[in-house]
Amino acid sequence: MEKLKPCNEKIQKALGLARELMILADEGDEARDDDSCGVLYGVIRDSAYRIKEQAEKEKKKHQDSGKWG
Repeated sequence: MEKLKPCNEKIQKALGLARELMILADEGDEARDDDSCGVLYGVIRDSAYRIKEQAEKEKKKHQDSGKWG
């Protein structure tokens, strides 16, 4: 497998972090014992989806321009 350029590695890392944040939000929702924690996990989940969406756009841009892989 070809090594990614540092800029693409960071995009991959952002996608991984977004996945981790989604998992955290799901696990936090399952373990919470009050509504204010639910707000926190909602913010985390929303942020994760925003990060994922932006990182996927950047990845596609890099792929389309030949800068990926």
